[in-house]
Amino acid sequence: MRFLTSTFGAIVACLILALPVAAAELGDDGLHKEPWFQDTFKDMSDDLASANDAGKRFLVIWEQRGCIYCKKMHEEVFSDPEIAKLITDNYYVVQMNLFGDVEVTDFDGESLPEKDMAMKWGVMFTPTMMFFPENVDGVAANKAAVAQMPGAFGKGTTKALLTWVKNHGYESGQNFQKYVAEQMAQ
Repeated sequence: MRFLTSTFGAIVACLILALPVAAAELGDDGLHKEPWFQDTFKDMSDDLASANDAGKRFLVIWEQRGCIYCKKMHEEVFSDPEIAKLITDNYYVVQMNLFGDVEVTDFDGESLPEKDMAMKWGVMFTPTMMFFPENVDGVAANKAAVAQMPGAFGKGTTKALLTWVKNHGYESGQNFQKYVAEQMAQ
C-alpha cells in the first residue's frame, strides 16, 4: 500500500509540474496587466508629481500586444514576490503601448499618441523600462530618464536595476554593470 501511495503522489506531482504556467492577465488592449500599474491620463509632469506625492520613483514601461518578452517579464520576473514588493513599495508605474493611440503629454509639453511618443523617445524594444528623476525641467522624457532597460532581463538584473535607481546609484557615478556584477557575486 505504501508503494501505491508514494507512486500516486509522485504521479500527481509530475502532472502538476507539467501544467503550463498561468498566463499573465491581459487587458482589452492585449497588454499584460499588473495590479501596481497606475491608470493615468499619461501626462508625464502630472504622473511625476503623483509619484513624488506618493514618495515613489516614476517608471514608465513600454509594451506591445503579443510581445513574448513582455510575457516573460510578467510571468517570470514581475511575478516574483520580492520584485513585486520592490516595485509596489518604491515605484509609481505607468504602462505605455508601443503602437497605442492614447494621447501622452511629454515633460516638454508636447502631446502625441503613444506610438508617436515612442518614436520621439527612441523606444524600439518591448519591454522597455524608463526611470525618471524626482524633478524634470521641461525636457523630453528620453533626455530626462536616469536609466532605461530595453528588453527582458532575468530576476537578478531587474532587481539590481530597481534597487540601483531607487538608491540613486546613477548619481554616485557607479556604473550599473559593475553594480550588477557586485550584486550577483554576493
